[in-house]
Amino acid sequence: MKAIRFERYGAPEVLALLDVDEPHPQAGQVRIKVRAVGVNGIDWKIRAGQLREMLDPPMPAGTGSDAAGIVDEVGDGVTGVQAGDAVFGFGAGVLAEYAVLEAWAGMPDGLSFEEAAGYPIPVETAFRILDEVGIQRGQTLFVSGASGGVGTAVIQIAGDRGITVIGTASAANQDYLRALGAVPTTYGDGFADRVRALAPDGIDAALDISGSGVIADCIALTGDPSRVLSIADFTATQQGAKVSFQPGDKAAALRRAAALYAKGALHIPVEKTFTLADVAAAHAYSEAGHAAGRTVITVA
Repeated sequence: MKAIRFERYGAPEVLALLDVDEPHPQAGQVRIKVRAVGVNGIDWKIRAGQLREMLDPPMPAGTGSDAAGIVDEVGDGVTGVQAGDAVFGFGAGVLAEYAVLEAWAGMPDGLSFEEAAGYPIPVETAFRILDEVGIQRGQTLFVSGASGGVGTAVIQIAGDRGITVIGTASAANQDYLRALGAVPTTYGDGFADRVRALAPDGIDAALDISGSGVIADCIALTGDPSRVLSIADFTATQQGAKVSFQPGDKAAALRRAAALYAKGALHIPVEKTFTLADVAAAHAYSEAGHAAGRTVITVA
């Protein structure tokens, strides 16, 4: 089968389309004929070698963890799914014609493979960090860097829970945040004052998604470092804030996301699609940032 591999760390051009052996599911896993794969920041950070102290895969390494497709093989002990079912979920090195998933959920009616492929990491992260930061119905949440996949999911999940969200994004993405249900403002110098003006009753919790050096300002906005959580700034704990990076129950998060989509409360748009042959361009586009929604690679 065709699959994307890289033999050394480096720029997007180290990614190559190769012929490799097909994978097969072990107990508790399923294999899918891949239709689409979501591109996440962690994908290009691993490829570039930025995370080699924590994640140093043997070479040649695959890339991609979020995929959607049609089940064609089911491992021992797996129930509730069969060949022919459309699913989306988590695996390793899923940017290939076939991939093995370790956690998955059935796709609700109307959800495309392209959109579903952009869900796994964003929705799992969004559910987890909203729960960990302790924000409640009727309260106000600030989100730094709110226009990407995780921010898009956070805004809608929080809105479904009756939480007001104020989010920062580039000037070009202000209308995008507003359409999701957030109160938008721009990031950069003076953003904390702009947020205060939008939240006269104060900010109850803050999430740092972008990792752009905003922890001190977030603490000042909430008045309590324990009410600030980052997924991108691992120095946040030095200021008393929280850091979250360990996934929770992935399959449960996918099922929760499918249920929200089915009731019309969740939609993570695909901002740009690429083909398997254009994977280097897809990584470069994701790495450049500022996308509103998801970057997805179509495989079949």
